[in-house]
Amino acid sequence: MAELEVLRKDGKSAGKVKVSEVITGAGVKPVSTHRAVVAEQANKRQGTQSALTRSEVRGGGKKPYKQKKTGNARQGTIRAPHYTHGGMALAVKPRDYAKKINRKERRAAILGAFAAQLEAGNVVIVENVVFDVPKTKSAIDMLKAVGLGEARRVLVILASYDEVTYKSFRNLPNVEVRTAPTNSEGAKAAPFSTRDLLLATKILVAQDALTKIEEVWAK
Repeated sequence: MAELEVLRKDGKSAGKVKVSEVITGAGVKPVSTHRAVVAEQANKRQGTQSALTRSEVRGGGKKPYKQKKTGNARQGTIRAPHYTHGGMALAVKPRDYAKKINRKERRAAILGAFAAQLEAGNVVIVENVVFDVPKTKSAIDMLKAVGLGEARRVLVILASYDEVTYKSFRNLPNVEVRTAPTNSEGAKAAPFSTRDLLLATKILVAQDALTKIEEVWAK
């Protein structure tokens, strides 16, 4: 069981917290990680694109010229795919791109990615991340105080959705705010994913969010 230092918003130490071995000992499984990221990306696709075939475009009911004695190749309609404004050959139609991945494999991928970030020293635990009023400067000052002011991409993990905190971070282009996983349905904000962990160069985790991660995923 590993111990991590807990910081206050001003960067001062607030003690240490023990991290479950289920998290720290989770190994990275490349196949599961790849499948989890591919499934997440595919499930974000709307699949609403639709192109028109030659039977759906407007016009072209009349033969452009007679069949023989013109010296040209025979043509039946000016809405054939090789004509300008013609229909598309093999037109793309709406479809469902969703991919399924079982819960255990997805959880293993997330824990593996989180464990890799912990091992690399990219995770910072903060005692309290909530702000009283939505203010971007407060968020910037806190990131600088805990040593993440120059980080290229920061993932902030909260225990639950907090509108004031979200508004404080949302104007920072290099910061993504996510929540810890929950067992309840209909959560207002989506929990962090494998892709979020892989893209982040530094991860800021609220102490109560870490507790929640252990309760829900580290079983």
